[in-house]
Amino acid sequence: MGKPPVSSSAAFHYLALGDSYTVGESVPNDQSFPAQLRDSLQETLDTEIGLEIMAVTGWRTDNLQNAVSNGTRRSTYDLVTLLIGVNNQFQHRPFGQYEKEFTELLEKAIALANGQPENVLVVSIPDYAFTPFGQQRDMEKISREIDAYNAYAASVAGSEGVSFVNITDITRKGLEDPSLVASDGLHPSGKAYHQFMERIFPLAFPLFN
Repeated sequence: MGKPPVSSSAAFHYLALGDSYTVGESVPNDQSFPAQLRDSLQETLDTEIGLEIMAVTGWRTDNLQNAVSNGTRRSTYDLVTLLIGVNNQFQHRPFGQYEKEFTELLEKAIALANGQPENVLVVSIPDYAFTPFGQQRDMEKISREIDAYNAYAASVAGSEGVSFVNITDITRKGLEDPSLVASDGLHPSGKAYHQFMERIFPLAFPLFN
């Protein structure tokens, strides 16, 4: 999926860092949570917000680090969201790798938010155990490991003065409510991403006033 265009004339700028859960794998571009957040903010504020998505399906923390090190389109943003780590877990990478690289990514996100931790939001990792894909695997192990990743991310975010937005519980309703899962049987649907957006919006909105 291509990135939405970034308007240089926009009043505000939002950078979304992540993986398939940020780019919105298996849903239309305008249904990803960053796009829905951008659209809701624009409608509420009646102003244009430029959105840059730096995310690719399959990216781990090291892949995202490499992309960020190659440069973003702007030097600073009014809002930066960070959601990363599921592919570290899925590919059985050492947890220590996530600990090191997530911390470094969060520091970079803060720098890209003009050094203001309050302008960065860390979003929790969805739990793919509660999908048709996840049912074919060790669901308890997946959930346990994702809980560990999220606990670490929440701890680091808190120590840096960054808000942590928990959306994992939404994805854990994916088996009882199949409409929360995209047609690929793995990723969240546009409906689920809308619920992510509703959690993120109250923290993002004050940053644009």
